[in-house]
Amino acid sequence: MRYVGAVDQGTTSTRFLVFDDRGRVVASAQEEHRQITPQPGWVEHDPLEIWERTRRVVRRACAEAGITPQDLAAVGVTNQRETAVVWERATGRPVANAVVWQDTRTDALCRELSRTGGVDRFRDRTGLPVATYFSGPKLRWILDHTPGAQQAAERGELLFGTVDTWLLWWLTGGPAGGVHVTDVTNASRTLLMNLHTLDWDDGILRELGIPRALLPEIRSSCEVYGEAAVEELSGVPLAADLGDQQAALFGQTCFSPGEAKNTYGTGCFLLLNTGPQPVASRHGLLTTVAYRLPASPPAYALEGSVAIAGAAVQWLRDNLGLIRTSAEVEELARSAGDNGGVYFVPAFSGLFAPYWRSDARGVIVGLTRYTHRGHIARATLEATAYQTREVLEAMVRDFGVSPPALRVDGGMVRNELLMQFQADVLGIPVVRAAVQETTALGAAYAAGLAVGVWKDLDELRSLWATDRRWQPTMPAETREALYRRWLRAVERTFNWLEG
Repeated sequence: MRYVGAVDQGTTSTRFLVFDDRGRVVASAQEEHRQITPQPGWVEHDPLEIWERTRRVVRRACAEAGITPQDLAAVGVTNQRETAVVWERATGRPVANAVVWQDTRTDALCRELSRTGGVDRFRDRTGLPVATYFSGPKLRWILDHTPGAQQAAERGELLFGTVDTWLLWWLTGGPAGGVHVTDVTNASRTLLMNLHTLDWDDGILRELGIPRALLPEIRSSCEVYGEAAVEELSGVPLAADLGDQQAALFGQTCFSPGEAKNTYGTGCFLLLNTGPQPVASRHGLLTTVAYRLPASPPAYALEGSVAIAGAAVQWLRDNLGLIRTSAEVEELARSAGDNGGVYFVPAFSGLFAPYWRSDARGVIVGLTRYTHRGHIARATLEATAYQTREVLEAMVRDFGVSPPALRVDGGMVRNELLMQFQADVLGIPVVRAAVQETTALGAAYAAGLAVGVWKDLDELRSLWATDRRWQPTMPAETREALYRRWLRAVERTFNWLEG
C-alpha cells in the first residue's frame, strides 16, 4: 500500500490528510487558527501560526495512520487562494500579518486603479476584474504600509506568496534553501499573471510598482518542487500545488472540457473546465487556470461564486432562531412541502456572479398569512439552488456547452432535499462523490500523479466513485415558472442602498 498526503490550508483551519493508493482517506487531523480583525473590513492571519499548525497536523495525522514520513510517496498542498504573505528572505519573519482574501482594505486602491480603464483594465491579460478579492492589490498595500518594505523588496530582501508559497518555502528549508514557487492556479488569482504567457505580466508589475524579484517562480500544478526538509516530512517529495477550488475540480476528476463542479459551503464556488484555451466571460464570471500538468498546456476554467449559501442557514439559526442546529433546516423545510410562494434572496452584502451588484440587499418576498417557518426554511435552501443555476447559465452562455451533470461537494451536499431541488432547477443530474474530501483529494491526486503512484488522468477517473446521484424529476414548465419568480425576486434587491 502506498500513501499520499495533502496539506489543506483553509481560511479557518489547517488539515493534513493521508490517502491510500485507492484515493481513500486513511487519517486526518485539523487545527483552527485565529481570525484577526483589527478594523471593520480587515481580516488577517498570523503566517507563523499557520506554519506551526501545519507541522502539528502532519504529526497527528501520521500518528493516527501509524505511518512514518518514509511511508508517504509524496505530499500535495492546497490553500486559500488570494491571501497575501510577505516575509524576509534571510529569516522567514513576516513583515506583517497575512492579508486574507476576504479583506477589503484595498478598496480605495482598487477604485484608483479603476479610474483608468475601469474595473476591466487588466481583464484581457488576467481574466479578472480589479477587485479587493485578489492578492496583487494586497501585496501593493503591504508594501505601501510597512516602513521600508518597498526598498527592501527592490533589494531582493523580501519574498511574496500566497499561503501555498509560504508553506512550500518553509517545508523545503525556509531560510536554508527553501524553494520559492507557486503554481499557475494560485498565480492566476493575483491579478499579476498573464493568462496567455503563464508568467508575471511586466506591464502590470510596472503599473503597480511591484519588483519581479519579490515574486515566486510559477510552476505547473503537478511536479516535484523539492523534498521536505522538516522532521515531520523529512525527505518526502512536495509534488503538487493547487488553489482550493481548483483542487476540488481536480479531486472531482473534471478533466474534460464542459465538466463542472460546485462546492457548497459558506458560499458556493462553481468551476467549469473550458479546456486548453481561456474563455473570456461576458456574463460576470472569472477566467482562471484550472490546473496544469508538466509539459502540457494548461486547462482553463470559468468560475462563478455565490456569496451566501450555507451562511444563510447559519443566519436562520443564529439571527432568527428558527432552528437550533444547521442540520435541522432540512426537516423544517420538508414540513412545508413547497415554498408557499416565498422567495428569499440573501444579498446580505450585495450579489456576486453574475450580477456583481454591491447596491443589493437581502429580501424575503411573497409573504402571506399562510406563510410559516417551514416556508422560510425551504426558501433559504432553494435560494442556493437558484443562485447556482444563475451562475451555470452564465457559464453556458460564455462557453456554449452545458455540462452533462454537476458534481457537488462541501458541507451542504448532505442535505438531500437541497440536492434534489438543485437537480430539478438545473434540469441535469447532480452527483455527490463517494469521497467528500475533494479539495484535499485533488492535491493528493496531483502529487501522486507527479511521482507515479497513479499513471495518468484516466486512472484517476477510474478511482472516482459516486455516492449518490439525483435525477431531475420536476416538469420543465414548473421549473421555469419557479425560476421566473426567482428572477423577479432578485430584481427587488437592486438599488436598495440608493432607495
